[in-house]
Amino acid sequence: MTMSIRNQLPGTITAIIPGEVMATVIVRLSGGQPLTAAITREAVSELGLATGCTVRALVKSTDVSLVTGTVEGLSIRNQLQGTVGDITVGAAMASVKVSVDNGALTAVITADAASDLALTPGASVVALIKSTDVALATP
Repeated sequence: MTMSIRNQLPGTITAIIPGEVMATVIVRLSGGQPLTAAITREAVSELGLATGCTVRALVKSTDVSLVTGTVEGLSIRNQLQGTVGDITVGAAMASVKVSVDNGALTAVITADAASDLALTPGASVVALIKSTDVALATP
């Protein structure tokens, strides 16, 4: 299946914590960083997810925020360390490619934010992604 979601990170499920309606699924990305996805229990069942399963974490580029340092006291579960690769800045928006865990993420942020953060290729950043913005797909 071809899709428009640009961020597709491969990993392996290390834990599934079921709740009443939703489940928290912990995925170890291929480079070792953990990623948390909050999905419905129905999706866990329909996809046949279990510890050890290989999945792809899918994240829309507009759901990725960037910071230039570690953030404490934040409810966002996913804070992936990375390095800025390419940046394309338009009049209103910027597309920032970030190398993370043997792969890449694309973050689409405002041009003003890219300027305020002084993003340049090679700069260290942290990609912030809410667990509810992560979808999972099986091979």
